[in-house]
Amino acid sequence: MRIKIDSTDRLGISQEILSVVAKRQFNVIAMEVIPRTIFLHIDINEQHMLNVFKALSTVDGVLSCKRIDFLPIESREHHLNAMLSKIPDPIFDISANGVVISCNLAIYSEDADKNDKPLNVIGKSITTLFGVEKSSILTSKPNSLDVYFSGKQYIAETIPVIVEGVFNGVVVHLKAIASIGRQLSLLQQGEGHHTDNIIGDSEEILILKDKLNKFSRLDLPILLTGETGTGKELFARAIHEASGRRDKAFLAINCASLPEQLLESELFGYAAGAFTGAQRSGKPGLFELAHGGTVFLDEIAEMSGYLQAKLLRFLQDYSYRRLGGTKEFTANVRIISASHQPFDQMIKNRIFREDLYYRLNVLSLALPALRERRQDISLLCFHFLANAAKQVNQPEPVLDESALLRLIEYSWPGNIRQLQNVLFRLVALNNGHNISLIDVTKVLADFGDNHEEVSRHSQETQRNWLSVKNWQTAQAIFEDELLAQFWPVYPSTRKLAERLEVSHNKIAMKLRKKSP
Repeated sequence: MRIKIDSTDRLGISQEILSVVAKRQFNVIAMEVIPRTIFLHIDINEQHMLNVFKALSTVDGVLSCKRIDFLPIESREHHLNAMLSKIPDPIFDISANGVVISCNLAIYSEDADKNDKPLNVIGKSITTLFGVEKSSILTSKPNSLDVYFSGKQYIAETIPVIVEGVFNGVVVHLKAIASIGRQLSLLQQGEGHHTDNIIGDSEEILILKDKLNKFSRLDLPILLTGETGTGKELFARAIHEASGRRDKAFLAINCASLPEQLLESELFGYAAGAFTGAQRSGKPGLFELAHGGTVFLDEIAEMSGYLQAKLLRFLQDYSYRRLGGTKEFTANVRIISASHQPFDQMIKNRIFREDLYYRLNVLSLALPALRERRQDISLLCFHFLANAAKQVNQPEPVLDESALLRLIEYSWPGNIRQLQNVLFRLVALNNGHNISLIDVTKVLADFGDNHEEVSRHSQETQRNWLSVKNWQTAQAIFEDELLAQFWPVYPSTRKLAERLEVSHNKIAMKLRKKSP
């Protein structure tokens, strides 16, 4: 029976209470003392409870006695166990001599039915459980290493337990490889990677969104092509989020940013001691970390011939070995790759393997350049303006009509990425007023626009006028250009009619005549 005794803070009261219990020859199992409160766990039955309460109440300073379910230390232990039981990863408390003292959950063997009894790990040696030397885990510094437990591979994170300067064992946290990959994926991931967050309502984008939704349901490799800055990684993430692998990791790597050996180790991982400077425990690669999820290989065309051959071998059955290792692994991943390079020319010049190209290009999406979807530029401008204003913590400026038209006319060699940078700079340099045509012209000049594009556009316009046959043809060309300029800014017949101060029916008629 557990008892809570409230009392005054008097010297020697705890000893007097124990004397009362001892006189009645009751066994004290446990005792806790905090200021003005004493907790006792006494080995008595219900019949003796009232007698004990009466005897304790005679002690000078005892204010009250009542029965409780748990001592404070027991309550804390129950709460801790309940909390630890919610953690899906195995956690072990290991003694200084390498024996399991406790663990957080019931452990089953890989092939065991959950109706079977769990593995009995208490009292087992870590050498037996993890197949490693005690010295690799029983260290006075935090450590991580590969271990196998119950038929599965884990990364073991060890935390030393130091009590008053003396090494007292370690806590071992086993992390599944896939869960580590998911954590890395969450760190890489930003907001807005769903299909609905791909901004644009042009015909080109609507067709791409439809293909994206269809391709996401097909668990096949996808190749994304398009100029730099067209949003290939955004599309790759949107495909992953719309697929059945959305709850697993999405890991991306730029194949052009790493030298060959480093890229190989990042993709396939490496075994312990594979090369000088390698981690003592080895390291899993992206294919291993993304198990069950998606790996995005950006700028795949920049991969060396040696790695192209190794990737081709991996894609045959998705099996591989870590760099410097002998154990065979199998990865359940979907490969999405991307490049802005012309594959046909690279294959012709024997820079990229044709057989690998067909392995990667089972499904394909060709992303249009921004100048090929000018209808979307105004939507993108307003989106980036709002985001930039939020980042610099200032009111969103208004984009003048002439400034917006200039942005729509610009060719955007850097595509969406360049547009985003331009809008961010315009907001950062803005003093709270409208963004004018002069502001846009200055920023575009900083990005290399030296009016050659304006001159080219004027020459093209001049050629159109010089080619007209009569007044009617010239008027038709003028109306077509006028509608092409204003429609992205006023994408409805009502808005455009109000802007040009004509009837709604006239605008609708002109648009129908312009449509093929």
